Amino acid sequence: MIVNIVFLCIVCCLTQSSNGDSLKESHNFSIDYANNQFIKDGKPFRYVSGAMHYFRVPFQYWPDRMRKMRAAGLNALETYVEWVSHEPQPGSYVFEGNLDIESYLQLAQNFNLSVILRPGPFIDAERDMGGLPFWLMAVDPSIKLRTMDKSYVASVEKWFTVLLPKIKPYLYNNGGPIITVQVENEYGSYSACDRDYTSWLRDLIRKHLGNDVVLFSTDGDGDGYLQCGKIPGVYATVDFGAGANALEAFKPQRHFELAGPRVNSEFYPGWLDLWGEPHSKVDKRDVAKTLDDMLALNASVSMYMFHGGTSFGFTSGALPSNTYTPCITSYDYDAPLNEAGDPTEKYFSIRDVISKYLPLPDFPAPGPNPKAAYGFVHLHYVAHLWDILSTPIAGPLVHSISPLTFEALGQANGYVLYCTKLHGHFPDPALLEIKGLADRAYIYIDMEFVGVLSRSGSLFSIPVQAADNQKLCILVENQGRIAYGSGIKDFKGLTSQVTINGRILVDWTHRPLPFNDTVKLDWLNKLEKKQAFPIKGTLSLFSGSFAIRRNESEMADTFLSLSGWHKGVVFLNGINLGRYWPVQGPQVTLYVPKYFLRAWPSKNRLIILEQDRSPCNENVLDCVVEFVAKPVLDGDTPAKKSSIKLFKKRV
Repeated sequence: MIVNIVFLCIVCCLTQSSNGDSLKESHNFSIDYANNQFIKDGKPFRYVSGAMHYFRVPFQYWPDRMRKMRAAGLNALETYVEWVSHEPQPGSYVFEGNLDIESYLQLAQNFNLSVILRPGPFIDAERDMGGLPFWLMAVDPSIKLRTMDKSYVASVEKWFTVLLPKIKPYLYNNGGPIITVQVENEYGSYSACDRDYTSWLRDLIRKHLGNDVVLFSTDGDGDGYLQCGKIPGVYATVDFGAGANALEAFKPQRHFELAGPRVNSEFYPGWLDLWGEPHSKVDKRDVAKTLDDMLALNASVSMYMFHGGTSFGFTSGALPSNTYTPCITSYDYDAPLNEAGDPTEKYFSIRDVISKYLPLPDFPAPGPNPKAAYGFVHLHYVAHLWDILSTPIAGPLVHSISPLTFEALGQANGYVLYCTKLHGHFPDPALLEIKGLADRAYIYIDMEFVGVLSRSGSLFSIPVQAADNQKLCILVENQGRIAYGSGIKDFKGLTSQVTINGRILVDWTHRPLPFNDTVKLDWLNKLEKKQAFPIKGTLSLFSGSFAIRRNESEMADTFLSLSGWHKGVVFLNGINLGRYWPVQGPQVTLYVPKYFLRAWPSKNRLIILEQDRSPCNENVLDCVVEFVAKPVLDGDTPAKKSSIKLFKKRV
């Protein structure tokens, strides 16, 4: 019996070895430097790719979006891997649901889409802290991100030891869809310029994925970016947008890669949006012309973004423009497929260009998915900030001589209420100053609203009338950590001392209000409608329920209009839809995929956390929101169009 088992094992091993050799022969992707091209299975290959981040699109919609990408003629897709989503706390990993990256990769292969994988660990992507975990700064507040700092590389190595073995079976040479893997991300734009770090990261990736995988880097289209962005043994590529002179824009790549295919790893058919800035628009004609020019040069191209999706919850980041400027919830990006996954005019212009160079699939071009205007939902006022402190929503009370940051409190996002007792006598008025505010503060004295301070508005001081034995409280909102540049180590909360007329205030209490465990919001079910009216400047919770008289198959996407509301967060059926701020613009509506809704006869539960002021005055009919069939992403903004497009790549 033992002899038979040994014999079978030998046969099995020989068979597996034979199959492995056969697989490598039939699945091979490499760079042909002699002819300036990629080689796939022995034949010349160039990719026309589009970016779609799995973590920004409901997993139920992955097939819909991929089918539309294939219908446009794309033969590849590109995605980042967001570290913080997969490891929200040290050693705690999530790979289910919308973070099931293996299912995402397999689905791409089913649609005959090759995959360009960008595992970071830093990704930017206008995400909180560029996708890095906030807890890195809690583990070691002195950490030097994206360098050979011992604390940083130890955490990266642990993470990649979990991630990369999951990725390896999906490499093209192993029979999967992944043809290239990026090392770091636009590192030439980072001030640290630690070449030991990028070489170490290259070696770490090769250790887990093998020497056959094609590794690449990407940087801006200037020699200055590639000076530090180029990594030995890693193929250097560039990125640039519509309207560029393609031949000139590729020259920096050739300065650092004397041979090999031209590659634009981030071709921008649109652009990002920031609160207070007009909605970005890029002309479809410019996009089509530059794409045509690149493909005529036999370049490989990945469009960033082809479908942007949504930064649900608290995941959107910020940019360090002239001042700190947070990103909106929508990641529509003026992309070929809009936020809801519908093809735009730009989509068809791009499809026409691609058809000149690659065959289109044998299924028709797609149309938009159904949308519904479900109408008004009436809300009632159920709680304010001071009510919440005695509920499970609030975290435990923490005492400290000096104020602690969110990171020191172990809190990723949301809000923290800082309070202290005032002692002594103060001038009338006195100047309250918070130089280290990150990001927005609501000031209260003896629970009475005083005013707002704002990092994005460069407002760090306010006159107050303060007296001995009064209680000063400061509610601080984290509006998103900086996603790009040297400021990504972006501590949140009160990051320095608080003073009144230069006198340092001490003996603080902290109440975390993360709003990350939406199950705790069920506490609101126990509350009756408040008889009082909401107080301006005091965080308030509003609740409402509604039913949709449709069965499951009749449900459709919709958009929640927050017109008339000021600033806050929306929860639908326990899902954080994201931040709203219509008075700042340009985003007025929040995207609601049909999969977030409940069909008849179930009821849907809507909770609005309003930070400033609501439309809920003495007329109860004003306390409403509306589900509409069309988005509003180009609402009024206080700022004129700035040079923000140039900023990101030119810091």
